[in-house]
Amino acid sequence: MGIGTSIFLIAVGAILAFAVNIHTNGVDLQTVGVILMLVGVIGVILSAIFWNSWGGFGGYRRTAVYDDGPVVRRRRVVQDDVL
Repeated sequence: MGIGTSIFLIAVGAILAFAVNIHTNGVDLQTVGVILMLVGVIGVILSAIFWNSWGGFGGYRRTAVYDDGPVVRRRRVVQDDVL
């Protein structure tokens, strides 16, 4: 669950808990709203904890390769005059 989904659950839960005044048989909408808000808060906390490992701002790293030109190697030739 991402941060967007968690915020959506918090918003829907707040609407059900505080703005709806309908009383139904078998389902308490205020309790459902509180449960949705709690699930949304837990989702936001878990998303914030794992944000770095899932590839948030710190998960992507660039590798720069610089070309300084051709590599110059010197050969040292030693002549041994062994008879």
